[in-house]
Amino acid sequence: MKFSILFGGKSFEHEISIVSAIALKKLLANTDIFIFLDDNHEFYLIKKENMKSVFFSSKSYLKEPKIYPKKNGFFTRTLFGEKQIQIPTIINLIHGGDGEDGAIASLLDFYEIPYIGPRKEACILSYDKELTKMLANHRGVNVLDYQVVFQDSKIEVENFPVIIKPARLGSSLGISIVKNKEELEYSLDKAFEYDKKVIIESFIPNIKEYNLAGFFANKELHFSFVEEPKKDEFLDFNKKYLDFSRTTNTQQADITTEVENMLKDNFSKIYTNLFEGAVIRCDFFIHNNTCYLNEINPIPGSLANYLFADFPTTLNKISTSLPKPNNIKATYKFLNEIKVAKGK
Repeated sequence: MKFSILFGGKSFEHEISIVSAIALKKLLANTDIFIFLDDNHEFYLIKKENMKSVFFSSKSYLKEPKIYPKKNGFFTRTLFGEKQIQIPTIINLIHGGDGEDGAIASLLDFYEIPYIGPRKEACILSYDKELTKMLANHRGVNVLDYQVVFQDSKIEVENFPVIIKPARLGSSLGISIVKNKEELEYSLDKAFEYDKKVIIESFIPNIKEYNLAGFFANKELHFSFVEEPKKDEFLDFNKKYLDFSRTTNTQQADITTEVENMLKDNFSKIYTNLFEGAVIRCDFFIHNNTCYLNEINPIPGSLANYLFADFPTTLNKISTSLPKPNNIKATYKFLNEIKVAKGK
């Protein structure tokens, strides 16, 4: 089955989205439709042979055809009006703002364009780490102790070490481990460069961390294998994106069946009745035989393809089980009743 890939976006993770799209191009041989959203919110149709990092960094994409969304698809202007571009199901591969905050999901839903990716409600609850923790608590999933702080507010931390994260950002950008009060101000300034809202969370050295991806199709949840990421104190940006061996030599974690089932149970609580239509990755901690949600990746890097033995089959399965939009038709029954009641 063929797919089209939507990537880019106006976000701090714009370049990471490009890297993800190039990775999927190599993996999905039949995919030849690539839709690039630049930082001016213009859509461009990119040829498969131009899917190279230098093509975007050099701004060469500006010479490609501009396209725009309308009902049931994307269109381009021609000398004779407009022409619809025949595109297969879209994979939303825009990380961070636009892609994960619900903007693109809302646009695609509005124009009834089929896509693989989180819907707007799922985006809203997973994009903001505070809302993610509230969601987890509501669904019976543990989270580590945390506090939410804002720029220019009074900030007090009593127990160190802590980990500081921008609340609405992924890809490990702006994250620091703070071991004492002397390091606190600099780390907060670093995080506030990306977001005015920051999460301060308990940091437990040498805690076990596991990643699990999954999706819903054919009336059941399907899971990837469990990964234990190789890291120092935490999985920073360089480990995630500059160490490409992570996506080619990823191995299944050596864990007991009990731990694996614990991870799957917590993943199911997070995913069900919210993330249908998406391939997501949840990052968990295990501490003292208790499972904690670290974060939800609603559009993980390269769509977490490296956690699945047969990723093309994964996409084929999920594409047959996408949520259907409500087919609501205006009947004007209520207005007609008012007209009759008023005699006009």
